[in-house]
Amino acid sequence: MVLSQAIEDYLKTIYTLQSEGNRASTTQIAKSLEVSSASATNMIKRLAKMGLVDYQSYKGSVLTSSGKKIALEIIRHHRLLELYLLEVMGYSWDEVHDEAEKLEHHISEQFEDKIANLLDDPTHDPHGDPIPTKEGLMPEMDARPLVEAEADQHYLVSRVKDQDPEVLRYLEKIGLLPGVKISVKEKAPFKGPITLRVEHEEQVIGNEVARNIFIAEM
Repeated sequence: MVLSQAIEDYLKTIYTLQSEGNRASTTQIAKSLEVSSASATNMIKRLAKMGLVDYQSYKGSVLTSSGKKIALEIIRHHRLLELYLLEVMGYSWDEVHDEAEKLEHHISEQFEDKIANLLDDPTHDPHGDPIPTKEGLMPEMDARPLVEAEADQHYLVSRVKDQDPEVLRYLEKIGLLPGVKISVKEKAPFKGPITLRVEHEEQVIGNEVARNIFIAEM
């Protein structure tokens, strides 16, 4: 089945949204793809006729097994490309997302295999997101948002969800990257800032940024 880039983008978006909840609403899909609700509804109905999405009016959408398989393949392309761009091409980690977005629809399975082999079959992209396997399985992540961390506990940064280049550059500047050890010194009440010790240096980050940083217990 030859699919358009738009269809692949919809499937990838629905997968991402449903992984954060149960079903992806049409409003959420439209907002994520920056299209009108009417356009999103028309495409979702088309995907449902193709057997790629289970759509229920007013209840949202969820991918079928066929739709999920395609979405995971595109996500695999994207995350492998991000790592390739960073480690081989010399891009910075705040640049790779947008570049991978352009390339993910156009690489062959052979090219995908060569990237994976070159990078020694990586399991995570530069931002800590798991890379789906070639068989279409998404590795599980045992991580929680930094805002849920407890004071005086030690953690490992496992993932940075935010793709805003400015935020990524800021996090790189203060050393808050996947794989880095941190400890929480203080959490201000009422969604206030969080004071961290990052590799022997104290840093303060806002609550909103902390919601997009995921940690694992050491």
